[in-house]
Amino acid sequence: MKVLYFAWVRQKVGLAEEVVQPPAEVRDVAGLVAWLSARSPGHAAAFAHPGQVRAAVNQEFAGADAAVAGQDEVAFFPPVTGG
Repeated sequence: MKVLYFAWVRQKVGLAEEVVQPPAEVRDVAGLVAWLSARSPGHAAAFAHPGQVRAAVNQEFAGADAAVAGQDEVAFFPPVTGG
């Protein structure tokens, strides 16, 4: 699974992207966030307030209950505002 990080999420994690192999019990975005949070202090800081981070699975906006698996691309980024 390819995970991409944008804006301040990238700054806290310390990576723009990484390829990970989460355990089989990680089946949705919420599970992936919980698993990633345990990977490093930077990951934990980035996901300390999950409501402040948005996700996309395979370039489609996704909620916490969206399914993730194998070869998916999952991106995490702060809420976007326009103006």
